[in-house]
Amino acid sequence: MGVVGDRIGPVRFRDRFLQGESVEGSVRSPILSSWQRSRLLGLSPDQSELPFEQDIDLEGPLLRAAEPVLDRLQVIFAGSQTNISLADGHGMVLARRFGEKSMVRRLAPIQILPGFVFAERFAGTNGIGLSLAERRLCQVYGAEHFAERSQASACTAIPLRDQLSGHILGVLCLGYPYTDADPALIPVVRKAAEAIERRLMDQSSAREHGLLQAYLDAAHLARSGEHGLDGHPVAMVDFLQSELEQSDQATLKEKATELMSGDRRAAAEVPLSRGRWVTLVSRPVTSAAGVEGVVVEALLPEDSERHAPAPTHPHAPAAGPPPAFRPHVAPGPDPAGVRARGAPPADGPSRAGRVRGLVLVGEPEVGKYAVAARRRLELLAEASNRIGTTLDVSRTAWELAETAVPRLADFVTIDLPAGVLLGEESPHPTAEMHRTVVHGIREDCPFYPVGAQVSLRPTTPHMRCIATGQPVLEQDLKAAFGWIAQDPQHAELLLAHNIHSLITVPLLARGAVLGVASFYRSQDPAPYGDDDRSLAQELAARASLCIDNARRYTREHTLALSLQRSLLPRGLPEQSAVEVAHRYLPAESGVGGDWFDVIPLSGARVALLVGDVVGHGLHAAATMGRLRTAARNFAELELAPDELLTHLDNLMVRLDREEGGDGPDSASTGIVGATCLYAIYDPTSQLCTMARAGHPPPALVRPDGAVALLDLPAGPPLGLGGLPFESVEILLPEHSQLVLYTDGLIEDRHRDVDVALDALNRALAHPDRAPEDTCQAVLDAVAPEHPADDIALLVARTHAVPADRIATWELDADPALVSEVRAASVSQLNRWGLEESAFATELLLSELVTNAVRYGTAPIRVRLIHDRNLICEVHDASSSAPRMRQSATTDEGGRGLFLVAQLAQSWGTRYTTGGKVIWAECSLAAA
Repeated sequence: MGVVGDRIGPVRFRDRFLQGESVEGSVRSPILSSWQRSRLLGLSPDQSELPFEQDIDLEGPLLRAAEPVLDRLQVIFAGSQTNISLADGHGMVLARRFGEKSMVRRLAPIQILPGFVFAERFAGTNGIGLSLAERRLCQVYGAEHFAERSQASACTAIPLRDQLSGHILGVLCLGYPYTDADPALIPVVRKAAEAIERRLMDQSSAREHGLLQAYLDAAHLARSGEHGLDGHPVAMVDFLQSELEQSDQATLKEKATELMSGDRRAAAEVPLSRGRWVTLVSRPVTSAAGVEGVVVEALLPEDSERHAPAPTHPHAPAAGPPPAFRPHVAPGPDPAGVRARGAPPADGPSRAGRVRGLVLVGEPEVGKYAVAARRRLELLAEASNRIGTTLDVSRTAWELAETAVPRLADFVTIDLPAGVLLGEESPHPTAEMHRTVVHGIREDCPFYPVGAQVSLRPTTPHMRCIATGQPVLEQDLKAAFGWIAQDPQHAELLLAHNIHSLITVPLLARGAVLGVASFYRSQDPAPYGDDDRSLAQELAARASLCIDNARRYTREHTLALSLQRSLLPRGLPEQSAVEVAHRYLPAESGVGGDWFDVIPLSGARVALLVGDVVGHGLHAAATMGRLRTAARNFAELELAPDELLTHLDNLMVRLDREEGGDGPDSASTGIVGATCLYAIYDPTSQLCTMARAGHPPPALVRPDGAVALLDLPAGPPLGLGGLPFESVEILLPEHSQLVLYTDGLIEDRHRDVDVALDALNRALAHPDRAPEDTCQAVLDAVAPEHPADDIALLVARTHAVPADRIATWELDADPALVSEVRAASVSQLNRWGLEESAFATELLLSELVTNAVRYGTAPIRVRLIHDRNLICEVHDASSSAPRMRQSATTDEGGRGLFLVAQLAQSWGTRYTTGGKVIWAECSLAAA
């Protein structure tokens, strides 16, 4: 802060600011904004001349309402160095009071005489000007003043508002030496402002009482001087207050308020419940004091009070808020005092046989305020239904704009940081604003386009509202120098399109800045007011929560989607049994637990897998990852499809039991189960063994184009426990296509499953299409436009290992036959052109066949497969498998499998219904 001489406040920062240095974060935001505006206006700190107006209306309503309050303040601050100022809505001082009378002799004329204008554009930063600019209570201390002449003083100022319209009528300001600054001054100023505003309201009430008295006097004269239905006043009271239902009373008052706001002679028929109806008539009225207003009367047919049926009008106006006045009743014909100015009385049928009663009386402006208030309430009610219908950040921002146009604004722009659009909290929101919404009554207004990055200067209303967390109102954009300084050419284009008033509102939720919404007015010549600012703030507050919910959902959805994608195969493994293509399409409303996998197995075989975990979100994705990992591990054990599903079923039961828990503090995470389809294809035999657990059946496209859904036993979903699964073996001709998918592809609430399956069959009836093209064709033809569930799709075109690339030998359990197998294998490798692999293969077969002869059971079968790798298999009828162990230096055996592991790229054991197979693969590239 610092003190220099008689100055207090941010002296060093003020000096740095005047030298052109940045002082953001070191000075209060309203003060800094005011300094910046003062500099843009070209003001000089040593400037002392202010505009002076000699013509002051000493009989104006503001001064008449404030004088007793000013006198009371003078008594409160008697003997102090406090001066009390009353300024009008333009910053011109109307009256001065002083705690110590001698101050008049010591102070300069600018500080004692009414008539000087302290608006910010003339005087720079000061209490009166800042209060008008910020439209709220403000305090300015010492060096916070822009002008040098005010450096030794401090002030507290508060706007004075018309309680009906919300318009600022003036400012009450207390000035005092900075040494007398006291927080207790704030409640004193607030109470004084409230007293002045109450007196202004009393003046309005006095005018309204005069209008009512004029109406009653005219009605009394009419009853005494003219004939009429003066015997019905009580009946009219009973009908309006007793017989009418609450909804009917609200309907009458709402329509009466609209007629009163019209400031003219008018009539409207208002249908009521039970077939009744009332005619409302509005007429100008003038009080004895010359105040012009409007009276609204109700005219009923004479039999309405006796509940006689009347024609029903089906389109009754909606009920609205009660008006500002109580209904009064007076009978009689058209009183002369209530007759329209320059208009004839209501003669003829409207007078005969009717009951007349007063509904409302008042000034037209009051009716306009009531109508505007009701419309604001209606807009807020509509906003609750229209904003936040989706969990999309951009769409929610659009809904805010669509709600505000045209009832609050003619144009709306919304800027959001890039991080918010991606679901994150932006660490520097003002540095990465992007135009997200431009919406208005026309499309030709030259706002920055959607997608453009918006760089905001500190003086703009957008930055000011973000810095303060409060909406900023610019009533006259032609005088909004901070807004103009952002981009003068762009501002000139907008002003040329008659855009004249602006409200900027920060989008805040849970302490985070989500963006800024700007509301522009062009068609309505009246500028925005404080009521409009409050309405815009309320709309933005509701939208901010919805945007934050959408942002959080986007973040969670992105995390879940990233987790799920990380758990899905990132690339397909190399294998030659099938040509595979796949697609994964996440749901629009949330990430699910769909997955697929392609797992190479021994003997050139391949496993194909698709599954679907019940539920959505992170938990479903995590469960999917656990199931996929378990399925790969079980596949490595060379389990048959039905056995693998049994193991997965047991795993799901354990997961459900562990995560659901049985204690009172446990909360179930919602694991219900999963579906799965597991298939193993053997290219040497072209047999495919499949089993499914509650999963949709696969589709088979034969080489001739025939499409069929394979009839596999459905099996129970995973997680039920204790129920068996069944495998089915099917011969697949070479170049057949096996199509595996999850239920998200065919299930849609807007479409029958049979219709989807027919579309799937038609999309697959192209056998010559590559799997990649088949995947895309299926998604285009079958997938829902807005999928509610994940979609996993796997298309596999089968291949077969040619017979001349397979060599098989049968032998008995005779050690003498091992050498014959070795010789036969070397000869076969020579025919395949694999002479370089002969030595390693000969050693491998020697060890494997010897083990089978010594420890296995006949029959023994040896098979060589020339595929991507050279595969050596030895089958015997024994179910016992060898295992590799660490042999001691004194052991005579136990090193054969160690030798196999060194020579082969991989090796292992798989069990069959008739025994086991010991296999080893040798890389041809390594050979």
